[in-house]
Amino acid sequence: MARVKILLPTSLPLHPTFGDGVTAVPYNVAAPLPSEHHDAAALVVWANASDRLADAAHALPGLRWVQTLAAGPDQVLAAPFGPDVTITAGQGLHDGPVAEHTLGLILAAARRLDVADEARRARRWASELSLGQPLDNAERFTTLHGARVLVWGFGGIGQRLAGYLRALGASVTGVARSAGERAGVPVVTDAEVPGLLPTLDVLVNILPATPQTAGVVDASVFAALAPKAWFVNVGRGATVDEGALDDALRSGSISGAALDVTATEPLPASSPLWDAPNLILTPHSAGGRPQGAEALIEDNLRRLLAGQELRNVVRAAG
Repeated sequence: MARVKILLPTSLPLHPTFGDGVTAVPYNVAAPLPSEHHDAAALVVWANASDRLADAAHALPGLRWVQTLAAGPDQVLAAPFGPDVTITAGQGLHDGPVAEHTLGLILAAARRLDVADEARRARRWASELSLGQPLDNAERFTTLHGARVLVWGFGGIGQRLAGYLRALGASVTGVARSAGERAGVPVVTDAEVPGLLPTLDVLVNILPATPQTAGVVDASVFAALAPKAWFVNVGRGATVDEGALDDALRSGSISGAALDVTATEPLPASSPLWDAPNLILTPHSAGGRPQGAEALIEDNLRRLLAGQELRNVVRAAG
């Protein structure tokens, strides 16, 4: 039996179990691939730099399949892998961690943990956050109980998040390519988003980066949101017009924003967002822990060898 070689990144502890005929080789994502492994047929990607992905694309002439463990495959799709290489993504691996992080950002916004932390650093007792808080969200977003939340990009992460939000009393609507109901949550299409924006307490963006979504969260979106609304982005920074977001924060046309992603990462020191008011920023840390990666790798390699359709295909060979 001819052996098949699969390259596994050392940037993540991976110990998948393969059957006979498979050679698993760990590789350093920060270094060139050793020439003795240029015969690999499969490549698993996690935290690889773009230039190293380009090197791999040129160095592996017999490559048949690339498995990125990231939920968003944009970096791998941008690499020059040939048309005969199937690319699969890590959808489902990050649903729990990203949904938990998003919930944390939303709760931090509601309870103004950013204000409390700033006050602590200034040795100030933030009494404005203590007694006399509103009982509902009529004037500003203060609680998930009764909050109206729109999740734009309603895949696995959005559905997991919706469960958490609904358990805390929020009313959730998803946005996807087709309308209907998913996981018991009403789902609308993009065409209905403008009409819903003025009614929201929170707009959550989990959109991927594609040519169609580039800058889709723009000035018109922020203008349509109510002044009490918060914007939360755990999707991709490229989907947001950051200049328009900065304007909305400084003008007070929205109450605040919580971002885990930006168009350029790390966020450049020159970005005005560093000084924007009412902004919570985390360093693309919502994911970073793909759960179930080994099982996905094992299953997809088995499918590849059996000539079956792979899971999470974002670009098929051909």
